Amino acid sequence: MRESVILRYIGAVMLCVSAFMAVSAVISYVNNVDSGFYPLLLSALLTFTLGAFPLLFVPRGKSISNKEGFAIVVGSWILATIVGMFPYLIWGGEFSLVNAWFESVSGFTATGATILNDIEALPQGLLFYRTSTNWLGGVGVVMFALVILPSLGTSRMSLSNVELSSLARDNYRYRTQVIVRILLVIYVGLTAITTLSLKFAGMRWFDALNHAMSACATAGFSTKNLSIAFYDNPTVELILAAAMLISSLHFGLIYATFLRKSNNIFRSEVVRTYMLIIAAATVFITVSLYGASIYTSLFEAFRHSYFQVVSLITTTGFSTADTNLWTPLAIVVLIFVSIVCACAGSTSGGMKVDRLLIFCKILWARIRHQQHPNAVIRIRVDGVVQDNEMLNNVVLFIVTYIALILVASFTNTLFGQDLMTAFSSAVACVGNIGPGFGEVGSMGNFAQIPSILKIQNSFLMLMGRLEIFGFIQLFFLKWWR
Repeated sequence: MRESVILRYIGAVMLCVSAFMAVSAVISYVNNVDSGFYPLLLSALLTFTLGAFPLLFVPRGKSISNKEGFAIVVGSWILATIVGMFPYLIWGGEFSLVNAWFESVSGFTATGATILNDIEALPQGLLFYRTSTNWLGGVGVVMFALVILPSLGTSRMSLSNVELSSLARDNYRYRTQVIVRILLVIYVGLTAITTLSLKFAGMRWFDALNHAMSACATAGFSTKNLSIAFYDNPTVELILAAAMLISSLHFGLIYATFLRKSNNIFRSEVVRTYMLIIAAATVFITVSLYGASIYTSLFEAFRHSYFQVVSLITTTGFSTADTNLWTPLAIVVLIFVSIVCACAGSTSGGMKVDRLLIFCKILWARIRHQQHPNAVIRIRVDGVVQDNEMLNNVVLFIVTYIALILVASFTNTLFGQDLMTAFSSAVACVGNIGPGFGEVGSMGNFAQIPSILKIQNSFLMLMGRLEIFGFIQLFFLKWWR
């Protein structure tokens, strides 16, 4: 494995991160040179230097191996979260070393959990930088670099194959360079449309852009302490719910739908299952809240139920209500959708509804096989037969995912958290969701938890964003052939 080649490509990603720091510094400068200007400018220069050094002094490689591609992708994610701490640490405030890393990891993994008690105390430049880490992380810092930096050349295929999971690649029936363009065109276009819509709904341009970037990244960072509840505007909630929902669908299917191809969102079995779960969860919670008189109007119960279901199942984490005050049934349903989450090939994290669908088909096939031992039963999704390797990977991932949540919950309780906070924070961090319940509820944050748990949760967020095994493999690189 050529370490020099790995450093060169990671350097390219650092240049991409430094560009967003520079843009944030410009926003600070325009905003009367607010207190975020010098921290952002200095951070941009430091990150640019780190990225430019290997690009200048390391020769370009013609191709990279799978092992090198993996090291580049995982290394880029980790180093991005480290350099992402610079603006926070230099600015100060609530950002200790551990808090700065937690906020940086939460941003780049598009989790949206925060340690800030007073978000609105941040200057506008730093607020935009914080949101930009969400936006970069939503589509993937490596994927963004594949388009922004043409110097990567023919190595795009190796890097994008590592960045995208096998589930995500299945619905991209295009060449690798086209896949990358599809991702960015849809991502940027949806962000622009959402920004304009939020502006017309009454938001300021700055808030509209930040919330649009966060919604399309299914991340959840807001510029307000009360999140979306600050606006108390049904139109704003409807626009954000639509943006979150579209961003949680497979981008390849969205592209195919615009081209009127057969493999589109209206024919997808996964999308139908996903929509059915959202509809059922919304109905259950609406009836529960209305029946318990938490909301006296059926419309209000539906409005808040639908938004919170979409917000959590898409792993965004925006809030319009304090869900800690909801009924036990509503909380159980919200935890369920937080575990299942959205579609592969989207900006969402979590277990993915694709895996749940395949797992249910595996269970049904097992029941049928016991009834008809000699039968040859094929498992199909959208008419495509799933091979045994895919089926085994799905089962292994789900078991590992649940086991990771249970282990993290045990550790959380070991350091004094109550059961609801311990379990829901583990679900929220592994699934890259953001808010949980209890002390880390929709109107709370992670500021009060012990530093050791903030470090643990930061690793959980990274593991979730890299789909667990991507992160674990980093420690076994020397055994690769």
